[in-house]
Amino acid sequence: MTLHTTTPEQTIALGIAIGQALKKGDVLALQGTLAAGKTTLTKGIAQGLGVDDTVTSPTFTLISEYRGAYPLYHMDVYRLDTTEDFLNLGVEELIYGDGVCVIEWSEKVMETLPSKAITIRLETAENGGREITIDNWPYGELGV
Repeated sequence: MTLHTTTPEQTIALGIAIGQALKKGDVLALQGTLAAGKTTLTKGIAQGLGVDDTVTSPTFTLISEYRGAYPLYHMDVYRLDTTEDFLNLGVEELIYGDGVCVIEWSEKVMETLPSKAITIRLETAENGGREITIDNWPYGELGV
């Protein structure tokens, strides 16, 4: 499924719809260049999960945890060199746990993710908006 947003607010609204549909154990593999909107989408996903905290990019902390309907583990693997570095963070417990994982720059660690991981690719469109492609989405159409 491919969707288009033209503003950050629309990208957040899409994230809210995604977050409201998610279940325990879901893993979202976000992909896209710098400033493609990965963290903006994650802010909406967090809102959809009922997270009240301000969501920021975990580029330097690597993993941020938020409390909502389910625990949300927001990971950024941009600064990691290998999949071994990723696994050494103890992420398997999170990925196969009772929360929801959102992994930015997931293209670096795809081989370590479950086959049921939902892949979301964000690309900047010519009009400055975003083209967002969601693969492996098990929950039907998004109401946005």
